[in-house]
Amino acid sequence: MTSSTTAPAPTWEAPLAGAPLDATVEVPGSKSLTNRLLVLAALAEGPGTLRGALRSRDADLMIGALRSLGARIEEGDHPSTLLVTPGPVTGDTEVDTGLAGTVMRFLPPFAALADGPVRFDGDPAARVRPMLPVLAALRSLGITVHDPATGSGDSAALPTHLPFTVEGRGSVPGGAVDVDASESSQFVSGLLLAAARFERGLSLRHIGTTLPSLPHIEMTVATLRDVGVVVDDSRDGMWDVSPGPIAARDVRVEPDLSNAAPFLASALVAGGTVRVPGWPTLTTQPGAMVPDLLERMGGTYTLTDGVLSVTGAGELHGIDVDLHAGGELAPTFAALAALADSPSRLRGIAHLRGHETDRLAALAREITRLGGQAEETRDGLVITPRPLRGDVVRTYADHRMATSAALLGLRVPGVRVEDVGTTAKTLPDFTGMWLSMLDSVA
Repeated sequence: MTSSTTAPAPTWEAPLAGAPLDATVEVPGSKSLTNRLLVLAALAEGPGTLRGALRSRDADLMIGALRSLGARIEEGDHPSTLLVTPGPVTGDTEVDTGLAGTVMRFLPPFAALADGPVRFDGDPAARVRPMLPVLAALRSLGITVHDPATGSGDSAALPTHLPFTVEGRGSVPGGAVDVDASESSQFVSGLLLAAARFERGLSLRHIGTTLPSLPHIEMTVATLRDVGVVVDDSRDGMWDVSPGPIAARDVRVEPDLSNAAPFLASALVAGGTVRVPGWPTLTTQPGAMVPDLLERMGGTYTLTDGVLSVTGAGELHGIDVDLHAGGELAPTFAALAALADSPSRLRGIAHLRGHETDRLAALAREITRLGGQAEETRDGLVITPRPLRGDVVRTYADHRMATSAALLGLRVPGVRVEDVGTTAKTLPDFTGMWLSMLDSVA
């Protein structure tokens, strides 16, 4: 279900690409890694440092939430350097999740370690995002979770969405729990991140029919192992986390490869070359899929000394791709598909209906608004290219809807992006970065 507004939001005129590009784009740190590392640093045995951390609305919401739960987080010599000093997890506080899935799904297990109640709420659009799997898991582990409007007894109905209260009691017994993470891998990651602090650790089994964004769970497991937590993931859909200390670290955050996607994709739309430095050789980020996907759609790429370069000739070919492991890339590739020379099918992304908005409905609606043809399927989209025209593209408070609209605007005159400021969720200076890229021409 998409969110709505009572009055039209301001629009941003998406600039056309006047010439082939020759740009280098410095992409900020990964949101996914930043927020995982912040949680682990706040649960660690001593002070730690994050360097190159993302500073955006999502990351700042996580910082604010962890501060309210007892951690001290200060800036170093740069806003992207964060000094984290753990403290006792404190309750009788409130967590503002905004529209950040990592905050609303990662922190309820953390809050269960608090010494009192922790109340969670967020943006109006966040109140439709599913929460039941992680809250049901906590209740099965003996933690009281309730809707603040209906009472706190153990027999009270379990909340399925924000707002809710986690009655922290200072410790979590841990043990075995079943979770249906079909709607979001974040339900698994949130429980795993706090599990080493549970008295008996955690044995988690996924019981759903599908598991989206598995690379994000692999990212969680890798970050846990990096801080010394013992995780056994040798069985499909099962994770065993042993109780034990979480080591403090001084760590550098990788660039956000999914946020790099629309910039790199610009080379295919406008022609020319776009480079992103700091691209890792090995990574658990789903954005690692981007170069190969862009190549399949008509581009070429090289990775030399950590710099990924993508080159295009302004030609785009349709693609049939399963994005189950990287659903966050779907808006970028939907925009490319709308500009391609043949139809595309994006599959394996039914879970996007529960993201910041119903992304499948939103993408289909907005591509159609511009004259294209985009149809929802059971688990994705079929996009058949048609001549596009300028119009307002609604973003539904979704940062990736805004960046995909900017990509369309490189080729389609008159594209106006509603509420482009929503990109501050993960890219605080998106419009400045976009205009700077376009100023660098071949």
